[in-house]
Amino acid sequence: MRPSLPSVVNPDSPLPPTAEISAMSLAGFRLASFLRPALHPVSLLRSSVSVLSSQPAFQPALISSNHVALNSNMNLIRGMKVRSSVKKICDGCSVVKRKGRVYVICSKNPRHKQRQG
Repeated sequence: MRPSLPSVVNPDSPLPPTAEISAMSLAGFRLASFLRPALHPVSLLRSSVSVLSSQPAFQPALISSNHVALNSNMNLIRGMKVRSSVKKICDGCSVVKRKGRVYVICSKNPRHKQRQG
């Protein structure tokens, strides 16, 4: 015996009733509107344009103070360039071999750091 469907289920929906109910109950209406076009690519363009235009461009409530502090700290950490061929750029650059890889480390300019790989 099949249980009766709640009034939330749309009979014209391409999703099975259980998938639509769980999608709406877990994350609200926006998740369900993103799932429908993914399952049916014919209506992908039409529905994604309407969903994207209905959302505000900037949502300040989603950004926490910890998230902003983490991003500002990450900008201070500079990585290194990964190249197939590394070479000295200035007089402060030195070529070293560590862990089976060739590195260029510069004492004058941190932007000259390179790793071969």
